[in-house]
Amino acid sequence: MPVEVTWWGHATCTVADSGVRVLTDPLFARRLAHLRRRRGALPPPDAWRTDVALVSHLHADHLHVPSLARLAPGTRLVVPRGAPRSVPGLRRLTHLQLTEVAPGDETRVGGLVVRAVPAQHDGRRLPVGPHRSPALGYVIEGEARTYFAGDTGLFEAMAKEVGPVDVALLPVGGWGPYLGDGHLDAGRAAEALARLAPRSAVPVHYGTYWPIGMDAVRPHEFHAPGDDFVRLAAQRAPQVAVHALRHGESVRPEVAR
Repeated sequence: MPVEVTWWGHATCTVADSGVRVLTDPLFARRLAHLRRRRGALPPPDAWRTDVALVSHLHADHLHVPSLARLAPGTRLVVPRGAPRSVPGLRRLTHLQLTEVAPGDETRVGGLVVRAVPAQHDGRRLPVGPHRSPALGYVIEGEARTYFAGDTGLFEAMAKEVGPVDVALLPVGGWGPYLGDGHLDAGRAAEALARLAPRSAVPVHYGTYWPIGMDAVRPHEFHAPGDDFVRLAAQRAPQVAVHALRHGESVRPEVAR
């Protein structure tokens, strides 16, 4: 069966490969603190159905405990090593099979191997505090090799750490008018694409959440990153097929045979 990627908004995607459903950074909330969902309907209950959920780092828009609580009993939940210490709510999710990983660790789920890879991003739950977990990306290896970058900046060893991949799910924006360190904008994501050289790519992490009361502040940073990435990727990595999905839309990207 071909590999299928569905983008539900922000960094939440379903990757279906080898009969296994993988859900990335589940976020099913209409509002999160000062953020509200401005585009795309909330993911339907079918989006909650997964065999394994991957959490890239501890920030609340990526590790959202109420969303994780909706996952079915027995679902495997893969989180950065040390996450339960920093996020006590994880310890209450006793219906899930929790696995803590660090870069280089592999987790087998059915016919898939999920490999944790480094990311350049702040791994703390709060802006300050003693507890830190590694920010991660993941390579999902089955019929295809799919790279979910989580949140990351561009770093020198990215291509080496990730290795050859068929599909790249890359963040191209954020949830506010300014991106700090440890993020990719459309231009840096296009550079990452040139280095990784997958066959296909899907831009994520843009055009979904925005701070309440800031609709008129640099609105192009909300609306434009996906289109900007398509344009810049065509210049920097013309051999890559880029699929800019609408919320809830799926694609079966081309993979090596």
